[in-house]
Amino acid sequence: MEQTEQLTGRKYVAVAGNIGAGKSSLTKVLSDYFKWEPFYERVDDNPYLADFYDDMRRWSFNLQVFFLSSRFKHQREIEGAPHSVVQDRSIYEDAEIFARNLYEMGLMSQRDFQNYTELFAIMTSYLRPPDLLVYLRATVPTLVDHIQQRGRDYESTIRIEYLQRLSRHYEDWIDRYELGPKMIVDVDALDFVNRPEDRSAVISQVDGRLFGLFPE
Repeated sequence: MEQTEQLTGRKYVAVAGNIGAGKSSLTKVLSDYFKWEPFYERVDDNPYLADFYDDMRRWSFNLQVFFLSSRFKHQREIEGAPHSVVQDRSIYEDAEIFARNLYEMGLMSQRDFQNYTELFAIMTSYLRPPDLLVYLRATVPTLVDHIQQRGRDYESTIRIEYLQRLSRHYEDWIDRYELGPKMIVDVDALDFVNRPEDRSAVISQVDGRLFGLFPE
């Protein structure tokens, strides 16, 4: 794989998907197999996340700005890296999914949403999109099962309706996504964490899209 990477240049892959879809797990799988540097979403050290789930209206803008700042910093590091990287959640999901959903739910004011989207547009104008976006598609029951399995206390207050709304935004966004190549992984049908054959299938698909002679 190192020889292949030298021939084709460094790659930047982003893994997208709803809460509990398996982004961090797939990021690790791809990082371990291809020997790419992983960039994980800041969750455990996020100073706003627990407060946000307790009071979304109060902390929505603060949380989204924190994520935007953190991911922009990651993006700049990714673009300066001399090797290939894989990223847990793209910067585009912040505006297209989460901030938009909070605004539509009345949990972020119009003033804050406009301020946020303008900041997002300015920041992303300086970035290059991923060489491949991997979208993890999962139904809400699968998301709930994954969230319960990992047992994060602050996620125990997430409502089913919230996940459903996010899923609708994700499907709308992935249909419109035209910044570069994309592939969709059906998480309901595959278990790339526990089944080696499923893991190999996803890896093979990513490999084909990035390094194949005739990528789709």
